Amino acid sequence: VTITTRLLVSHLSGIRHYEKDITKVKEEKEKANRALKLTKSHQDKEQKEKEGKGIEKTDCVKQKKEHDGETKSRNSKPGRKDREFEQEEYYLKEKFESVIESLKIFKNDPLFFKPGDQFLYSTYGFTLLSAVVERASGQKFTDYMLKMFRDLDMLSTVLDDNEAMIYNRARCYVYNKKGRLVNAPYVDNSYKWAGGGFLSSVGDLLKFGNALLYSYQAGQFKNRNGKLLPGYLKPGTVAMMWTPVPKTEVSWDRDGKYAMAWAVVEKNQQYGCCRQQRHYASHTGGAVGASSVLLILPEELDPEALGTWPVAPPRGVIVTIICNMQSVSLNSTALKIAREFDKEKRAQ
Repeated sequence: VTITTRLLVSHLSGIRHYEKDITKVKEEKEKANRALKLTKSHQDKEQKEKEGKGIEKTDCVKQKKEHDGETKSRNSKPGRKDREFEQEEYYLKEKFESVIESLKIFKNDPLFFKPGDQFLYSTYGFTLLSAVVERASGQKFTDYMLKMFRDLDMLSTVLDDNEAMIYNRARCYVYNKKGRLVNAPYVDNSYKWAGGGFLSSVGDLLKFGNALLYSYQAGQFKNRNGKLLPGYLKPGTVAMMWTPVPKTEVSWDRDGKYAMAWAVVEKNQQYGCCRQQRHYASHTGGAVGASSVLLILPEELDPEALGTWPVAPPRGVIVTIICNMQSVSLNSTALKIAREFDKEKRAQ
C-alpha cells in the first residue's frame, strides 16, 4: 500500500491509535453510531410532540430535559467519561532520543484498513508525519518545531521535557476510580512530540491562531502599496488545510469533518430564520492530566468592502482554553464564547 502525508494529516492512513485490537475499535464505533441514532430519534420525537401539543408541552419537555441533565450530571463521575485514557500506551515512561526511534512502538503492527478507505484518529500517524518532517528537513523534528515557534513569536511553547526547568509549568490532575482528584501520573511524551508533546500557554495559542487567520485572509485584502505583509503561510495553503476531506468525521462536533490536522465546520443554512452553521476551524487536545482547545471563527468578509476597510486582517474571533484536568470537553464552550464575541462585533 501507499501512505501519503495527506492521508496521515487527515487520519486516513490506517495506522492504529492507542488501541491495538481492531475488533474493539469497531465495537466502540458501532456504540457511538447507535448512541447518535438514538439521540437523533429522541430529538425528532420531541420535535413532533412540540409541534403537536403546543407551548405547554414545549415548556414541560424543556423542564424535563433540564431535570434529566441535572440528574445525569449528579450521578456521573467526573473524569471517567473518556475510556481512551485506560489505554496503557498513554502512560509510557521510556525516553526516546528521536522520532525515528519512537516508530518502533507501532511500525510492525498491521494496518487497520487500506489507506484512504476509512477514518481513524491516530496519534501515531502524526508520529510518522514528524519522522517525515525530520528526514525532509535534515534536522531533528523538535529543533525544526522550536524554530517555527520562534518565528511565530510563541516563546512560551516548549517541549514537555520532564527534566528541564520550565517557568510556570502547571501541575496536572486526574480523577481516580473513586472520583477523587489526584495528581496525574508521571509520563514521558517523547514518543509523540507531534501528537501531544508540547507545553504552551493561551497567549501563544492565540498568536498561533492569529497567524493562521491572517494567512487565510491576507490574500483577500488589497495590498495597499505594499503595506500589508504576507502571512506566514500562503492563503491557499490555509484554505486547503481547512477544506473538509471526504470519509472523515469529528468526535467533538457532529456538524464537522476532518480536514488537514483541523476539524472544520462549513457555512450552511438551508432555511430562512432557521439554524445557521458558521464556518469555523478548531482542534481539541487531550493528554494525561490536561485538556485544551483552539477555535478560529473567521469573520465573514464583504468582498466589495475589502479595499476600503481601514482594519487589516486578522478579522474574526479566536478562543483558546487550556486546563490542567484530564477528559474535559471544551469545544462547545469555546464555540459559545466565540459566538458571543462575534455577536458583539456585529452589533457595533
